[in-house]
Amino acid sequence: MKSLLASPPLLRLAVLTSTLLPASSSAANTINCPSGSPATSSDPLSDGSNCAQSNSSPSSLFGANGIFHTVANVLIYIVGAIAVIMLIIGGLRYVISQGDKGNVESAKNTILYAVIGIVVAILSYALVNFVSASLTGGTPNQS
Repeated sequence: MKSLLASPPLLRLAVLTSTLLPASSSAANTINCPSGSPATSSDPLSDGSNCAQSNSSPSSLFGANGIFHTVANVLIYIVGAIAVIMLIIGGLRYVISQGDKGNVESAKNTILYAVIGIVVAILSYALVNFVSASLTGGTPNQS
């Protein structure tokens, strides 16, 4: 194989021109998104990231459909579900304690902490909705 330096001067000039000089300005600033419409702006990096984002994904961190709101709600539901399960376990431990003071006290503590967990989950849900609405300027989410 011939190296690039041993090739004819016209070929070297064509290769250097195509790699060193940018393409025409209209072609360089147009990105064809999979959604169909081309994205044009002075910042091709943001155009590319906007094209990479699917139509169903949230476009912001905050708001009713924002990433922050979604993640916080999932975590709150998990904490609430665990608290309800612990409430049931505490109740079962209380029923099968057979009057043993140590087991009764342990079961009461489990029930108390599970109720505290449920209250914290409900208050955190309200707090997340309030903060999310405050940051976006909207009304709290009622879902």
